[in-house]
Amino acid sequence: MTLERVNRLRQVMAKQSLEAIIIGSEHNRRYLSGFTGSSGTVVITQQEQYLFTDFRYMTQAPQQAPSFQVIEHGAKVIADIRDLLAGKGIRSAAFEQDQVVYSQYAAWSEALGDIRLTPVSGLVEDLRMIKDEAELQIMQEAADLADATFRHVQKLIKPGVKESDIALEMEMFMRSHGATSSSFDTIVASGERSALPHGVASERVIGNNEFVKLDFGAYYKGYCSDLTRTVVVGTPSDKHREIYDIVLEAQLHALENIRPGMTGHEADALTRDIITKYGYGDKFGHSTGHGLGMEIHEYPRLARNSDTILTPGMTVTVEPGIYLPGFGGVRIEDDIVITESGIKILTSSPKQLITLG
Repeated sequence: MTLERVNRLRQVMAKQSLEAIIIGSEHNRRYLSGFTGSSGTVVITQQEQYLFTDFRYMTQAPQQAPSFQVIEHGAKVIADIRDLLAGKGIRSAAFEQDQVVYSQYAAWSEALGDIRLTPVSGLVEDLRMIKDEAELQIMQEAADLADATFRHVQKLIKPGVKESDIALEMEMFMRSHGATSSSFDTIVASGERSALPHGVASERVIGNNEFVKLDFGAYYKGYCSDLTRTVVVGTPSDKHREIYDIVLEAQLHALENIRPGMTGHEADALTRDIITKYGYGDKFGHSTGHGLGMEIHEYPRLARNSDTILTPGMTVTVEPGIYLPGFGGVRIEDDIVITESGIKILTSSPKQLITLG
């Protein structure tokens, strides 16, 4: 599987006349090689693929990256890369310009001598946008774990419980059921704090007759899930029901109409136009969704400025929201994969307004 990914990268490299590329970023390195260690650099040429790492991983690396020639590097990995490239007559090497800081670039330039560095952007990330069947299976399992977490935690949400205690229980549940960690800092935001789009769990005690917004995900086998549900503890007011119903209508409309060939801008409009129609457009300040995979935020984006064409195999979130400062907010989010005919929804937690406590 990793060799197939490397060969796809080689096709892109050939189109751009790139002799070699140096990959040091964690997720791109893992995507191409399968290596999960904390230290390593991948070098791809048109004929061969190498993984440079240190002595700590000289047993692990060959096991995880059997398609790669694993090389134990010395004190400075770039010096060993220089020797390798020079020995093969390679005179230029591409590097990830979005991942390399200037000081590293300067050090590499000096160390490589006559080998010219060529900045490139998004070569591997563009490949990662289209998930293969193995990736989609893992992402389905990660989504299933998020759904199970939501079912588990509902019985614990009630007046008098701290947001942080709910978040801790959710994270413990995910890890005890196979997750490496949470995909990001778990959001549990109650009452007026639910109007904070990214209100990470605090010491606030949940009250009665108020929203509790839960946004969380499982980091599972190297991939992320991302689920948001908003519930009411106690009795919902007319305002609670009003904004909840609007967000739900917008989210369901998007799920029914997103299709391949649509741009990220067009997908964003599916939710935004409905929320705006009801007079809450200025209370929906973020994009409708984002790509999801090895990182919690990847390309493509479902956003007003996105011209990316949605293509089968892309995985994205759909998460409209309304946020009213001083009162509360609602977001409803699912993970989906673009298919040949429409979408497949990976998450399955119920979306009718749930009242607890």
